[in-house]
Order: sequence, then C-alpha cells, then structure tokens
Amino acid sequence: MAKPAKLLLEPIKVGPIELKNRIMFPPLTTGYEERDGSIGPRSLAFYERLAKGGVGYIVIGDVAPVMTASPTPKLASDEQIPAFTKLAETLHAHGAKVALQLFHPEYDVPGVGRMVMLSGAAARAAQEAKAAGDMATFEAKMAESSRIRTDAYAKLHHDMQHFVSEASVEQLHQIRDAIAAAAGRASKAGIDAIEVHGDRIVGSLCSVVLNHRTDEYGDSFDNRVRYALEVVAAIKAAAPDLMLEYKLPVVTRNADGMSRGKGGLAPDEACELAKLLEIAGVDMIQVAQANHTGNMGDTIPPMGTVPYNWTLPVAERVKALVGIPIATVGRVVTVEAGEKILAEGKADVIGYGRSLLTDPDIALKAASGEPIRECLNCNKGCVDAIQNRRYISCVLNAENGDEATMSVKPGEGPKRVAVVGGGIAGLEAARVCALRGYDVTVYEAADKLGGQVNLAAAPPRKSEILRATEYYEKVLPRLGVKVELGHKAGLEEVNAADAAIVAVGARDFSLPVPGADSEKVVSSWDVLSDAAKVSGRVAVIGGGLVGTETAEYLLRGGCEVTIVEMLDKIAAGESSTILPRIMAEFAEKGVEEHVNTKLVAITDEGVEATCGDDAVRIPCDHVVMAVGSKAVPFDVDGAKVPVTLVGDCSGERTADIASAIRTAYEAANAL
Repeated sequence: MAKPAKLLLEPIKVGPIELKNRIMFPPLTTGYEERDGSIGPRSLAFYERLAKGGVGYIVIGDVAPVMTASPTPKLASDEQIPAFTKLAETLHAHGAKVALQLFHPEYDVPGVGRMVMLSGAAARAAQEAKAAGDMATFEAKMAESSRIRTDAYAKLHHDMQHFVSEASVEQLHQIRDAIAAAAGRASKAGIDAIEVHGDRIVGSLCSVVLNHRTDEYGDSFDNRVRYALEVVAAIKAAAPDLMLEYKLPVVTRNADGMSRGKGGLAPDEACELAKLLEIAGVDMIQVAQANHTGNMGDTIPPMGTVPYNWTLPVAERVKALVGIPIATVGRVVTVEAGEKILAEGKADVIGYGRSLLTDPDIALKAASGEPIRECLNCNKGCVDAIQNRRYISCVLNAENGDEATMSVKPGEGPKRVAVVGGGIAGLEAARVCALRGYDVTVYEAADKLGGQVNLAAAPPRKSEILRATEYYEKVLPRLGVKVELGHKAGLEEVNAADAAIVAVGARDFSLPVPGADSEKVVSSWDVLSDAAKVSGRVAVIGGGLVGTETAEYLLRGGCEVTIVEMLDKIAAGESSTILPRIMAEFAEKGVEEHVNTKLVAITDEGVEATCGDDAVRIPCDHVVMAVGSKAVPFDVDGAKVPVTLVGDCSGERTADIASAIRTAYEAANAL
C-alpha cells in the first residue's frame, strides 16, 4: 500500500477562508452547463462528485459576466443567482470551498450578439414569408440572414485578434464593471471566492505581443497591467467578503527557444505583477501557462511534450517575492509530485485538473494510501472534446459527465465472474465486478497485462499511457481479483463461473493485394512490439492513428518514411493538441504523404498504388501494414452461463480506449 499523503491534506488559510486541504480543481471548461449557461443537473453532479472525493477547493472555469455565445457558465443576471446558490450549498455540504473564475472573451460581445440576433430575426421573417407563399421575400430574407451571420463571424474572427487594441476605454470600463457585478452576484449566491481570469481580455491587455494600444492601457508595463489592477479593485469593491485569487498567465519557452503563449506576461514581468497584485489585496495567485496561440495544447499539453510541472519554476520565483499563497498547475500528475512541491516550499496549493477527471477521489485515496487512477495526459476525452464543442470525459473514467446516473452498483449476491482477456477492457470489467463484491478471475493469454496498451506506449512521447495498466496492477490485488497470465481461456473456464465477460481484443490484418505475403511486408504491431525490424526506405500503408504513430517510431529509428492513406488526410484520429507537432516533425524529416491513394500491389521494387486515375510508384525496402484491426473471435457456442463481449471483440468496429472502458464498465455493472 502507498504511503498516505501528509502535506496535501493539511488545511491552509487563504484570505478570509480556510481550505480543508491543498488539493485544488483548477478552472476547466466542461461543457456540462445548460444552453443558457446555468448550472444544471449534469454540471452540479460533476462538481458534487469532486467535492465528495475530498477536493478542498473547486474553481468553476470561464464564468462569463455577460451573455455570450461561449459554451461556458454565465452569471450575467440576478435570475441566475439561485443556480449558483444551489452549487455553493451542495459543495459546502461536503466541506469544499468554491470559486468562480470570471472572464470576458476578447471580442465585442454586444456587437456580435446584435448581429446574431438580426440574422435570426431575418431568418424568422423568411419562414413567415414562406408560410404566406411569398417566395421572393423568403429568398431575400434568407440571403440577408446569411449575409449578417457571415459578417458576425467575420467580426468575431477580427475581434479575437484585434479587439484588445481597438476597444474603446468606455468598452473596457463596461467589461470591468460587468465582471464586478458578477462578483457581487456570486457573493449573494454564497460563493466563497473569485478567481480573476488573468488570460483572455485581461491577459491580452498585459501582453506585449497582443496589446498595441498607445493610451493609458498600452505600451509600458505599468499601462499594460493597469486594467488587471482595475479589475481586481472593482471586484474587491463589489464583493469585499470573498477570497480573491488571480490566475497569472506566464509566457514560457519551449525547448527550441520559441515562446509558448501570447497573452499574459514573460516571467520577469509576471513576477513584478505578482507583487502589485499582493499590494492590491489579492489573496492567492495561481501561476499558469499563458495561451492565445490557437492550440489548447500550449496550455494543457499532451503527454511527452513538456516536462512534468513545467510552470513550477515561475511559481517558485513568484512565491519567493510575495507573502500570499501560491497555487501551481500543469502536469502535476501524482500525489507524490504534489507532496514534493509542498515539501520543498515551491507552492502552497496543488491544482490537479485532468487528474481529477480521471480519479475524483484523489484526496480520499491520498489519505488512505489506496491506488489512484492517474491521468495519461492524452487530451483525448477532455481537451479535444472541448475544442470540438463536446463535454469533457476522461477516457479512463466511464462516469465523467454522467455522475448523476452512473456509479458502481452493489452486487446481486455471491457470483463468480470469469474475465477472458487482460487488456484495458478486461481489466476495467474485473475492477467493477470486484467492487460489486464478486469473485473475479482474469485470464490473459500473454505473459503480461495491458494488451494493445503496450503497443500504444511504444511510439515517441507515448510511454505515459502505461499508467493505465499500472493502476490495475495495483488495485486488482487489493480487490481480491485473481490474475492468471499465460492462460488462454475457453469455454471450460467460462462454464466454471456464474458469468463471463470476454475481452479478447483485436488483431491486426493485411490488405489482400499481390505481394502482401512478401518478406519485406511486416505489420505495424510487429514493428511496435519489436518483433520485426525494418530499416532504410519504409512505406507505411495506412495513415490513421496507428500508421501515423508507427511512422514517428520509424523516424526515430532513422528510417525514411512514406505514408499511403486512402482518405484525404492522415492522422484523422490524433489529438488536435499534438497534431501540429507531428506535422512539423514530418515536414522536417521529409515524410512523403500520399493521401487519396489506394494500394494496388507490392513488388520487389516497392509499392504500386493509384491516386484517382494516376499511377503511383513508391520505391522502398520495407512495407509496414497499418490498415486497422479486426475483432478476435471467441466461440460462445456451448456456453452455459451468460457471456458478454466488451471492447474490441464486441463488434465489427474495434474500439478506442474510451469505448473499451465504457463497454466494460457497463457490462460489469449490469451483471
């Protein structure tokens, strides 16, 4: 059993409030809110689950003080106060303190809003004309609606780049006052704290990159931070009883020396602003990564792209300059990492963002020493979802977003369950069955657990995915699950149990073209598992997620790589936060990409393919097949007990890790 945490669980006084521990859920856009931005049942259940898990300080991200088109919470009128009152009361019942991160987007919200409303009005008028049989008016009004909407999006796009420099002083004051008014409403709702979103409009004004003003809000450091200090003063005047936190976005440097982030301040200026914020009455500073680059991966980086705790050096500098608590965020994955930061005095509060999506019970488990399911930093279910206007849901946590309706049910009496297959789906099924009180045995034909996770960990930057398997290796013995490695189970093992869950996974396959049986042809799975060695010029057939990552793996081995893909682009399933990095490496290393291209044959000289009516010939020394996988069959004829297939083997299409987890969770919970 892991050693229980100590420092993370100590209380801390922050301004007028006391946090019961040092574990913070930092502001994340969730997508759980209602269409009008109110805190509805799904959002409330999500935050309550964090509070039940012992989180001491929960920050609700991106709360807008005006009615925007942004898919975020809103506290723009008194009518919205009751929903936030219910939120505060719910979280307080579990001992958590709650803050609202107030932000304003960097565009003319009223102006864009008016244009959207005019577009909608024209569309409605068009439908009325159509109903009356006036098709000429219908067509004219529809054209008018389309034109206005196009102009609205054009203005939004323009403003996102230039509003910070072009906004009038009057507009800036209106935004400041709206933020202060929202803080006043938060106080009435019983909220404990306000976090100033130091990025977005505030951080843009602080930025030497984005702010091109020449008035009192531009040019010099004092002018660029003036607005931030005015916002702080306005909030303190409107809600003097609340704790006030400031998210301090810092422009950091990548390993290649390029700036990471545009809004906010460089480290030296961030330190100077921190001192001014303390003087202004801010109670805590959260040192964070600046954004405004167009890629959320800069603020919430995927696995393997930046070091763990990469913003901590600046947090440490700030802490040495001020006497108020400092919170740190950014790839603090483990409890041990948080404890070390606190022990070394580099910060006072630890933000576990994505980690708390993966396991909301971090605080409780840190106290008991139980194994914690640790975040992979894959960005698949969280960051990618938000960028695609879906709600966040960790790939490893089947309950995310459905906390109100999904939880592990008590078992239905004594039951022996055979789980056939020790990949990620089988392991999750075993965990849930064991939590329900069942007697579980996992049968895995290989000599180690994990299945395809072990292959997925082979490409560059991907080793962190092994944390998924490591969690089950820790938790299953504690739950009494028996694991039999090197045991290929069949009907005998299934029928010896009361029920079975089959998770035998998938296997790769090759395209049936002439030459596919050549010795120069190998599978991506064999390459990634080191069962096959290739060198020289390599053609990768298939540019999906596996093919792309196999290409990266081959590049690191010194190969010259060409990718052949039938679709119109490669890496269609890759995270948008890592895709630019992959494309940059492919460009640097001369990877040829043949999209809309179909493999025809493999010859001694290389690959023959077609792109439309054109013949394509690619000379190569080896061919790697990465064209997908298909379910491994499992014969259930003769089964005398209920059998459920989950994960890759459950249907015609193989599953990603999120689908594997969810099908396994649901199947185990239904036994």
